[in-house]
Amino acid sequence: MMGPMQLPVMPPVKPMLAKSVPEVPTGALSYEPKWDGFRSIVFRDGDEVEIGSRNERPMTRYFPELVTAFTEQFPERVVLDGEIVVVVGDRLEFEVLQQRVHPAASRIKRLAGETPASFVAFDLLALGDEDLTREPFERRRALLEEALADVRAPVHLTPATRDEALARRWFSEFEGAGLDGVVAKPLDGAYLPDKRTMFKVKHQRTADCVVAGYRTHKSGPDAIGSLLLGLYDEAGDLASVGVIGAFPAARRKELFTEMQELVTTFDDHPWAWAKQEDGTRTPRSSETSRWNAGKDLSFTPLRPELVVEVRYEHMEGARFRHTAQFNRWRPDRDPRSCTYAQLEEVVRYDLADIFAPPATS
Repeated sequence: MMGPMQLPVMPPVKPMLAKSVPEVPTGALSYEPKWDGFRSIVFRDGDEVEIGSRNERPMTRYFPELVTAFTEQFPERVVLDGEIVVVVGDRLEFEVLQQRVHPAASRIKRLAGETPASFVAFDLLALGDEDLTREPFERRRALLEEALADVRAPVHLTPATRDEALARRWFSEFEGAGLDGVVAKPLDGAYLPDKRTMFKVKHQRTADCVVAGYRTHKSGPDAIGSLLLGLYDEAGDLASVGVIGAFPAARRKELFTEMQELVTTFDDHPWAWAKQEDGTRTPRSSETSRWNAGKDLSFTPLRPELVVEVRYEHMEGARFRHTAQFNRWRPDRDPRSCTYAQLEEVVRYDLADIFAPPATS
């Protein structure tokens, strides 16, 4: 019979966070790859497992295959911090992971089999009856390595190093496996929930894109909500790569006025095929909004003449992985020159090599 969970650190706990810095920091630090998934604090007390999340809502029901793995592999009573990821081929795929959060139990069961998740552990908050949150990270990491010495997929212990040169190499190499950057943790740091006491270095790049359409803002029909971005592919076709939004309210209205002279019909637009889907879809047929069923994702087509420079972290397939950020207008750029060729090519990197038992140094 299962009793109520009784651990020295009890859910919900907000995870400790990292502040962004422009380059890999130096000092008494432990460096790790930055995993691109769902951050999660896992609580296990015997047969009871709870998978927490950034917003503190439990995610236990969405990942039954991880609950099984935790029960089989974790110490009997433990609280761990880590990341839930989904590996497809030799890369992390965040979009596939997002699809695992679904209301229907039958769908959850099916996806647990089709796109099983993995868990990468990187901190230890409690072991047995001991609350470790006030202990320095150096000790927590040593205990974590000991506690997870025999884990096997889908559970992994993140690689960690104190070698700053190696951390810089990880930063450039691991991106090809879909990782996000590098995290640096002070060796003497306690575990401070919801505080930004760690450091993260993320990939930031710019790209010149063609503005090919807009959607209006929820505040009204005369304000821009987002601009749709395109890049020319090798065949000379304009491919949809993502959107930029997040403009101040006054700027949304000015942009709307400025865009009117470029408004065109779908007949003369590179995304003409969107016409038959007008009112339901966007330039990417799979982009029906999972979260807002029935939400109108149609857009107003623009002549592809404006060029905008945007900031982005990395690509997922042919599109920006997160919403890109407006940087500046580029009136000097020819729209046809906005091709995929300008994007930094990332070397493929096999995740299996990163998941290999970590050499701590």
